[in-house]
Amino acid sequence: MSIRAIFGFALAAFLVVGGVGYVAAMPRPAQMVGLPVAEQVPLGASVTVLPKQVGIEGGDSGQQVTIDGQWMLSIGATAGIPARALQAYASAANTIDTARPDCQLGWNTLAAIGMVESEHGTHGGASIGPDGQLIGSILGPVLDGVDFDAVPDTDRGVLDGDSQWDRAVGPFQFIPSTWAAYGVDASGDGVADPNQIDDAALTAAVYLCTAGQDLSTDAGWTAAVRAYNNNDDYVSAVRTQSAEYAQLAG
Repeated sequence: MSIRAIFGFALAAFLVVGGVGYVAAMPRPAQMVGLPVAEQVPLGASVTVLPKQVGIEGGDSGQQVTIDGQWMLSIGATAGIPARALQAYASAANTIDTARPDCQLGWNTLAAIGMVESEHGTHGGASIGPDGQLIGSILGPVLDGVDFDAVPDTDRGVLDGDSQWDRAVGPFQFIPSTWAAYGVDASGDGVADPNQIDDAALTAAVYLCTAGQDLSTDAGWTAAVRAYNNNDDYVSAVRTQSAEYAQLAG
């Protein structure tokens, strides 16, 4: 399925405890290559600049995304974002910018969600490996109807280790049922994995762009984040964190 076809789908319903992605052969973010010339491109309301890469190929597949290495090291150190997580956020934002230039999703919105959801994949002592794979596990609360909506098991515990109830999984906290239906393989290994940061970040990017349409507007940005988690405190936390990253990035 082409990138363009993804955005023809109707918006799926979401539970407030997690996000969802879209089934598609999305382009694979390439590994960081050298120090490509970066051009600053403003992306979105309360969203900072992202280095626009030279040599990005268009089309429906085989897209290569490179991230300015100096930019990544500088912003990562300033904002306290692990380099491998930042690479995934920026790659996902650049990929979506090519597939859906009207969306204008900034890397720092993805980074803010990554921070709020899992502290960039470090919650509970976990970490992101060089290949983007989560080392350790990050699981949300058991969705048994006590403190959150009841979501009976849909994955036989394969992703979340619980064969009775579902739990949100990975750096972006996706519910197994929605991941099974819509998860994106961004790393190009043939598996859409919510515990792989490239897969999770690009899946989140596709969803946010579909939910908010144009994230350069406050209404669009708010709608996107609220669709990810329909909670006032959550939206406020992501907005504050996103603005902080924008300020730190200058």
